[in-house]
Amino acid sequence: MMAFARKVWKLLVAIKDGLVLLFMLLFFAALYAVLTFRPMAASVQEGALLVGLDGVVVEEPQRADPFSMFLSTSTPIREHRARDVVRAIEGAATDERIKAVVLDLDYFLGGGQVHMSEIGKALDKVRAAKKPVLAHAIAYTGDSMQLAAHASEVWVDPLGGAPVAGPGGTYLFFGNIAERLKVNVHVYRTGEYKSAVEPYTLTGFSDAARSDISGTYESLWEDWLDEVRTARPKAQVRQVATDPVASIRAAGGNGAQAALKTGLVDRIGSYEDFSLRVAELVGGDPEAPDEPHGFAHTYYDDWVKAVAPSQAGSAIGVITVAGSIVDGEAGPGTAGGDRIAALLDDALQDDLAALVVRVDSPGGSVTASERIRQAILRHKASGIPVVVSMANVAASGGYYVATPGDAIFADPATITGSIGVFLAVPSAENALPEWGVTTDSIRTTPLSGQPDLLGGFTPEMDAILQSQVEHSYDLFLGLVSDSRNISTARLRSDIAAGRTWAGGPARQVGLIDRFGNMDEALAYAAQKAGLSAGEWHAEYIEDEPDAFTAFFEAMAAPEESTDDGDMVSVLMARRDMAAGRSLADITALLDRPRMQARCFACPSMPTAQAAGDEKPLSRLILSRLGL
Repeated sequence: MMAFARKVWKLLVAIKDGLVLLFMLLFFAALYAVLTFRPMAASVQEGALLVGLDGVVVEEPQRADPFSMFLSTSTPIREHRARDVVRAIEGAATDERIKAVVLDLDYFLGGGQVHMSEIGKALDKVRAAKKPVLAHAIAYTGDSMQLAAHASEVWVDPLGGAPVAGPGGTYLFFGNIAERLKVNVHVYRTGEYKSAVEPYTLTGFSDAARSDISGTYESLWEDWLDEVRTARPKAQVRQVATDPVASIRAAGGNGAQAALKTGLVDRIGSYEDFSLRVAELVGGDPEAPDEPHGFAHTYYDDWVKAVAPSQAGSAIGVITVAGSIVDGEAGPGTAGGDRIAALLDDALQDDLAALVVRVDSPGGSVTASERIRQAILRHKASGIPVVVSMANVAASGGYYVATPGDAIFADPATITGSIGVFLAVPSAENALPEWGVTTDSIRTTPLSGQPDLLGGFTPEMDAILQSQVEHSYDLFLGLVSDSRNISTARLRSDIAAGRTWAGGPARQVGLIDRFGNMDEALAYAAQKAGLSAGEWHAEYIEDEPDAFTAFFEAMAAPEESTDDGDMVSVLMARRDMAAGRSLADITALLDRPRMQARCFACPSMPTAQAAGDEKPLSRLILSRLGL
């Protein structure tokens, strides 16, 4: 028996040693692969440019976290950099190898209205070059319809439709739960329109905030309608949006037929049918004729990698401030103040001819916004022009960092303004007695032990915090007044106080200078630097991913999805992302209370991160309240 046990033991030890050796070999092989990783050279083949927008379109994609990828049980949502999509489509207009542009929007989960407009203008250039643009989707909603309107052929799946919806939606308010939990939320703010604090104390928007936000959304909606009707004049867009039930009933409940009859789409067909149609125009794919994309094509990101932008002439630096502005090194995809300031300071050595600040942010931390502003001012002090280009949102802290600009460019659909500061701090002096815990205080001064999150704030503490918020607001107003040449009195009465502005009204009141996209902002900066066309190039000031991260980003990049689905599944996926963004906004505000210049009511930009939080709502709220 002992001899048999020894043999079993030796066998187990041998298996263990073998597994250890195997894992060591795999580890060192993976380490070698990471250290020697080089992206495969991309090539462009004759055929279609395939723009497969599975996921979301963003200003600046987030960096992949390899450890989170290991632990995650879900497929990563792809983030498409807007400028890469635009460059590839514009390049297709003049690239003789590209015969058509194909938009695969089957699993498109959203993008900002300004980004959609920029991509739409690029598609117009393709059509002006007499090249067809074809689009296919399971369901067209606001942003995907905005893109598809610029196509020469719009297809929809037989199980799909086009339920067009304007901007707006549901926001979370925690006034009742705070009262029920007896959590005292101390709110300090400036301006009656600064709605970012209302979720803590109210059960819905105040009249002032509702009026302000509704007016801004109406401006966005009219801009959207104008673009879609101009691109697709025969489509009954407004009728479908305002009375969505009528067109569906007229088509016997068939969403695809309703979209066809109202002129929103041209043809009904599966993606396979759509692929056959594209193959008629550009030829079949000789390497994979049976694949869902059975036509000759080049993915747009391969085109971007294969065709490098010109580096001729002087460099005009471009720094991106995208996502919530936070203290520290966060990003890309989040505007970490320390990270962006360091990038700008490093670029001081690069002999830039001008600087363009690209902003797509609802704001955030006041201190981080100031860090970024000071770094921009250091470039301005070197004597170069500084121009601001606003994307979808440049509000509150996003406008704060724009104040050093010599000129501000924006789109009519840009959301800006929201000039104000607030602070919200929860305390538990009313909640603790419910658990049998009481507090008592011994103070030598009114500020002893303050701010006290357990025993409550003294009146003196409240007064000091409100004074700090008002002081920061005064500084904010001063910056805007100096940069825009608007009196602080007018700012207080008509423009600031937390009001949000769409691009058109913002230009009328003087918050922006002119309408224009990133290219026009760059051209203006070059002109101010004394450079003519061909004498300059854009140089993006950004972090380069390390080899380890780049390896896993390449390994994890999802292919364009071809899974089956219907209109409801696509709409629910989009709603899940919207709910995730709302929760992310609220939890960000509750995390480590600090003074913030943030626009709560600005339309949240889609991100993969917002869709990844699977914590139950109740647990999230309680954990943030410290209960």
